[in-house]
Amino acid sequence: MTSRPAEPPRQQAGAISTILKGLRRRVQRDVIDTAVAQLFEAAVRHPRGTVASGEYRIDDLARLAGTTTRNIRVYRDRGLLHPPFRVGRLALFNDTHLTRLRLISSMLDRGYNIAHVREMLTAWEQGKDLGDVLGLETAIAGDWAAEKPTSMAIAEARRLIDDGQAFDRLIAAGLIRVDDDGREATVVRPKLIEAFNEIRGFGVTIDKLIDIHEQVQPLVDQISGILVRAGVEHLQDHIKPGEALPDDTEVAELITMLVQFRTQAVAAVTATLASSIESTIEEVVSRILADYVEKSSDEQT
Repeated sequence: MTSRPAEPPRQQAGAISTILKGLRRRVQRDVIDTAVAQLFEAAVRHPRGTVASGEYRIDDLARLAGTTTRNIRVYRDRGLLHPPFRVGRLALFNDTHLTRLRLISSMLDRGYNIAHVREMLTAWEQGKDLGDVLGLETAIAGDWAAEKPTSMAIAEARRLIDDGQAFDRLIAAGLIRVDDDGREATVVRPKLIEAFNEIRGFGVTIDKLIDIHEQVQPLVDQISGILVRAGVEHLQDHIKPGEALPDDTEVAELITMLVQFRTQAVAAVTATLASSIESTIEEVVSRILADYVEKSSDEQT
């Protein structure tokens, strides 16, 4: 029998209902902050329109994966998606198809063409760690916090940075926290620190990278503020200070909307930033080469 998603999703509404019950009883600020984090984690774990497992007709599969039946047929014809299994005359897909379809959509959204996707899916099926290489585990399963802080012994954290002065600067910038007894450290932005270390391999000093971060972070916060205000304006039409919270189902829908808003906003900003950086790099390199050619010409003259 084909599984059809409930509208709105029961799993999500149930998880959010549990959190809201505690929130309605206690309104201390720290409780609210914790509840907000839990609300978004629940929304991402049980996204709108998904079910835990099942068998799907092609239209159900397209809806759950956020694509079209036409795309599914194209992916099947190109060998990206395995054929459905048959129950009499009925063609049914399962959760393996759904996961693979989300993976395909994620890679195509990242700009890969169908040939590249086929190659990477083959590598994935052969056991290569494609999820780590492309960051696709988040695209499939979802997660709220973009980065999870990582705790380690203070000595390990210092080895990770390998620069005492820079380590202190990272603490001052809030990117690393050290506990009261000085034995443990928490890397608040592990992906950022990993990126720092990658770029250091090209000879850029970590002090320079921290300088860049300190210049860029306020600008990123400004962009974030502009985008989030757009979502908040919609939210304020439904949740108003001094009034009772809407029912759990409506809150679940609003939280889901904000999760999707986050995803699309990040995608839009990433694409815009990449385009801007590409244009700027081309402009800078063209200027450097033009200056070089002009100087060489003057020297020859």
